[in-house]
Amino acid sequence: MDTTTGTLDEALQRLHVTGPERLGWLSNHAPMAVEALAAHGQAGSVHRWLDLYRDKLEEFPSAVEPVTADNWRPALGDMRRAADWIGYFGREIAERPWRDVLAEWWPRLLPGVYGGATHPVIRVGHAVRTLLATESTGPRLTELAHALGYWAARYHPVADLAPLPATGSAAAALDTVAPIDGQGGGYTDRLDRVTALPTWAAAITDPDEAHRRLTELVRAATHRYAAHGHGDAVMLVHSATAPNAVLRTLPALPRTLWAESLRAAWSASAAVTAMYASPAPVAYTPAGTFAPEEVFQRALAHGDEHVIKLTDTALDVGDERALAAALRSAELVEPMA
Repeated sequence: MDTTTGTLDEALQRLHVTGPERLGWLSNHAPMAVEALAAHGQAGSVHRWLDLYRDKLEEFPSAVEPVTADNWRPALGDMRRAADWIGYFGREIAERPWRDVLAEWWPRLLPGVYGGATHPVIRVGHAVRTLLATESTGPRLTELAHALGYWAARYHPVADLAPLPATGSAAAALDTVAPIDGQGGGYTDRLDRVTALPTWAAAITDPDEAHRRLTELVRAATHRYAAHGHGDAVMLVHSATAPNAVLRTLPALPRTLWAESLRAAWSASAAVTAMYASPAPVAYTPAGTFAPEEVFQRALAHGDEHVIKLTDTALDVGDERALAAALRSAELVEPMA
């Protein structure tokens, strides 16, 4: 993690004058990617990578009306209020410890974890990792405000999902997820067609077991990408990175929130799996054996933000199958121009 040169802070300051999305629905991945680069000792590449990504950035959106403690409910899930939400969390984090703000809003936002193709919770996970590992500088606290504000603006719950049985390992449970009917349409259209999911994590109440299960889920979803990523090379990345964002956030949360965090992470991962399922697995073996730092260097050379983020998660998992998934993503996803 870059804690001495200030490169990450500089990059975040560059990004905080830009919006959380572009073209009305595509997420700004830059804050997440630069945090991953800094976390893996690549601070020297941060600004060069941002220079390549800058054409995908839009200006920060206009405010509509301040969000307050009294009027926030109608603004929840209204992307037109993104600036209002970011302003609200900026004020909250300036006045209170960031962990207290996170603990208050985490259970409110969890039901809407699906919103923005899970990018908001992923952005929160990157912001929290930095705050847990390093000094709580102004730009890093502001990044958490942007991430939480984006989540509140893109809040999208899914109601009335029929529960399906699921037992055994996380990998086995993911294998039981049925694809949605028809694979056409955008993310929201597909999400609307998710009507039932296995309830693999429903009975868990013990915080330590929730942590263990969530770690297992991240490992299983990452491993699964190597053989199933061809279903949708970009979107299936989130089946692993979304639950990993939740896992990274657990240490900053009260233990009483860990079990419901597991359930939300499972539901998000399973939903993405259902929406972008591959027709059949394809065996994949990397052409050679690579150390973790070599795999991350390959992701950086590839340049795509999804490859960088999946590789970041694969390094958290840390085994050969996870590294194979990262290498597979670099084969499947178009490199950054």
